[in-house]
Amino acid sequence: MSAPFAQIEALSVRYPGATRPALDRLSLTIAQGERLAVIGESGSGKSTFARALAGLLPQGSRQSGEIHWTPERPRPGAGYGYVFQDPGGSLNPVLSIGTQLVEVIRTHLRLSRAEARDRAEALLARVQLPDPQAALARYPHQFSGGQRQRIAIALAIAAGPALLIADEATSALDMLVQAEIMRLLDDLVREMGMTLIFITHDMALAASLADRIAVLRDARLVETGPARQVIDAPREPYTRELLAAHVDLRSPVLIGQTSGGRE
Repeated sequence: MSAPFAQIEALSVRYPGATRPALDRLSLTIAQGERLAVIGESGSGKSTFARALAGLLPQGSRQSGEIHWTPERPRPGAGYGYVFQDPGGSLNPVLSIGTQLVEVIRTHLRLSRAEARDRAEALLARVQLPDPQAALARYPHQFSGGQRQRIAIALAIAAGPALLIADEATSALDMLVQAEIMRLLDDLVREMGMTLIFITHDMALAASLADRIAVLRDARLVETGPARQVIDAPREPYTRELLAAHVDLRSPVLIGQTSGGRE
């Protein structure tokens, strides 16, 4: 395994007014440059884990435990990018796409407005948005759901972050668009050398993208290991239940695509 990027020790989170923790004493090491899929059912704590890493927990939440970053905690935008399930969480409906991208780029990088606009157009091309030059002048409602998610990814990677967190980034999309976005994330992470944390409830998506899988249930980490090991020989009954819900995981085509340590 590569050098540690983040070491999480006994991380717990409790939301205001909650009687039970949303995350309970989770300990995990994230390696530099790895693609980690965090999976589990709704309410398992996986999105809470992502938001705790990003410092995006609701006001009044109680967090305990330690997160040690190497070399230092990444800053929003420049250090990490966050892709939400709903692109509406990232896109301002009353500003053009170009205005939003230029603002993000100039906030984090020392570029002129013209240079930032050129970079914005290049980013839209990089996420494979059709006619990126024309797209800069358009507004979020003028794009499809999959196109808005591509734009949200462009915003997340605009400043070249070391860490990309994708929180259920494909669950609101149809299967074909899901596959396109997954291939895009895979390509971008490889090209830019980013560490990826991918939050999902879908074992098939985790198997197709991740080097390693962490399984959460009822706010606790129940299993972690290389993707192929978790798929082929899960230790926990809960992991086997998740696999049983995706019988197509046993097909040779998908197993052959499983990263399992970047063969």
